[in-house]
Amino acid sequence: MIRQASVTGPGELVRRRILRELEGRSRYRYVQPDVVWCDEGWQITSPCCSRNVAPDGGVIDIARLEHPEPDVWRLYARDHVAGSWSWHASAARIEELLALVVDDAHRVFWP
Repeated sequence: MIRQASVTGPGELVRRRILRELEGRSRYRYVQPDVVWCDEGWQITSPCCSRNVAPDGGVIDIARLEHPEPDVWRLYARDHVAGSWSWHASAARIEELLALVVDDAHRVFWP
């Protein structure tokens, strides 16, 4: 079961930072992604327009960011075939990981 919470204060600032960075993405610029706090991490979802993942359309998982300890952020990509998250990278700063999601030249996050 996925737990979702309404996050305010510092958590909301992180959410807005993620959304602001996503505005610069190179793929799927015509859809509006969403960022929600879910199971101890930030989950990025987006409408699926390419039909590569969801032939009938709908919202798909794009990426997940976790901050398990100070100075460590982890980025996960969604493996849509396996239906699970796979670790992609770790960094001390969230901006470094968001750059991977935004640029995504290899279509890891935006299939």
